Amino acid sequence: MRHQTRSRSRRHTRPRMRMAVLGTALVMVGTGTVFATQYAVGHSRGGDRPGAETGTIVCPEVGDELENVPRSVSRRVGWQLSRLDTQVAVAYWALRSGRFRTGDVLNWLERKRTSTISRISTSLASVGARPEGLEALAACEFEPVEEEPVDPVDPVDPADPGEGDGGDGGGGEENAAGGEGEGDGGGEGDGGGEGGNGPAEEDFVDITTVEPNVVEPRPGENASTGSFSLDCGLNEEGHFNSDNVIVAPGVDNGAHHLHDYVGNLSTNGFSTDESLAAADTTCVNGDQSTHYWPVLRALDGQDAFDSQLPGGGQDGNVGTILRPESVSLTFRGSPVGDVVGMPRFLRIITGDAKAFTNGTANANAGWSCTGFEDRVVLTDMYPLCPDGSNVLRIFDFQSCWDGQNADSANHRDHVAFAREDGSCPDGFVAIPQLVHVFEYDVPDGIPYAVDGFPEQLHKPVTDHSDFINVMTEDLMREVVDCINTGRQCAAQPR
Repeated sequence: MRHQTRSRSRRHTRPRMRMAVLGTALVMVGTGTVFATQYAVGHSRGGDRPGAETGTIVCPEVGDELENVPRSVSRRVGWQLSRLDTQVAVAYWALRSGRFRTGDVLNWLERKRTSTISRISTSLASVGARPEGLEALAACEFEPVEEEPVDPVDPVDPADPGEGDGGDGGGGEENAAGGEGEGDGGGEGDGGGEGGNGPAEEDFVDITTVEPNVVEPRPGENASTGSFSLDCGLNEEGHFNSDNVIVAPGVDNGAHHLHDYVGNLSTNGFSTDESLAAADTTCVNGDQSTHYWPVLRALDGQDAFDSQLPGGGQDGNVGTILRPESVSLTFRGSPVGDVVGMPRFLRIITGDAKAFTNGTANANAGWSCTGFEDRVVLTDMYPLCPDGSNVLRIFDFQSCWDGQNADSANHRDHVAFAREDGSCPDGFVAIPQLVHVFEYDVPDGIPYAVDGFPEQLHKPVTDHSDFINVMTEDLMREVVDCINTGRQCAAQPR
């Protein structure tokens, strides 16, 4: 399915900025261990009194400023970037608890970010790639925001978030004496997905009120019109984790939300090219590629297996995990010419898990309903489907590659979307375009939401999907030949 246009949210368009939106309905159980120790006597910037805040924490996005991260330090830098995410989440829950002054929270966050950014700069300097100006990205601001959260069904009590920061240094973020630790172990959230941290009523739309908006462009004379479909099952093996090996390699809970997987059975935050190439797969043709995406949950007040775990309840992701009724993985061609093979271990992310705070430049999820495929709610609305119709999540991956790199520092620059006419930007070549389509039977009358970082409020605009190509050269050649010769092929068991 091709989309005529990409809908962009009119709100939150700051590039490279994070905004943590805060609610008012929740008193968090366990934020205090780290925070209260440090700020029992605060030094508030504005002298403001404690009280639950409704607003945003706005921080510069450090990862977007990194243009060169050599592979030898990529895991170390990724781990530190994950710390920054955890620190913002801690600040989010602290302000939501109403127990800390806004100025105290911002001071704490700036100090923690300053320390972590310094470690990033030191890691890059050790390999001659020290960036300039990162230290200026430490300070964050508070901005008021008004939002009405969706009412959950029989909401559960919030989970104890845990405040552990044990990681590579074995200590906490800071002990009672103020000493620095090195780790970012446990999650710092609470089971807030049904306690007021999103989504909002405005995030849903009746699909029957959406006008048809999908146009299939006519392929050009030299188009590669074939397609190749994979069969990798429905994750019957129960392969879930809250890691993200692309963005946060070597990190436990690097995603702060739960991922569903098909394909490679070994994928976690510590996977390597070598471990992926040696692993079993759910794909019938032996393709060891990995496909993963955040789970969808019914906000029904029920506990999932991760209700007390990092990535789940500790990060504000609660409710029944909805399993897909179908998982469609298809490669298609270019409307203007032949495609070339992807390199093995190419990594692609489509969509942006932080689009609500970063702005929508990289948002790319499409939402629709079965029977209404001619109308796609692009990026920023969850569809409400009529009886007998299921929810669809649609992801078109980037179809142009720079011809050299399997990844890039921000995990985006090495691939690109085609231009409006179907051609690739200068310096890029067309590769088979991966399309993910997932179908869900959402219970009638139950709100639902995609997993995400707690401060992203479970907005549909944050939906995303990830892919690592682990096909052998022979398998990739089979895909390319099928597409370039105009055949409609399906992977065969081997």
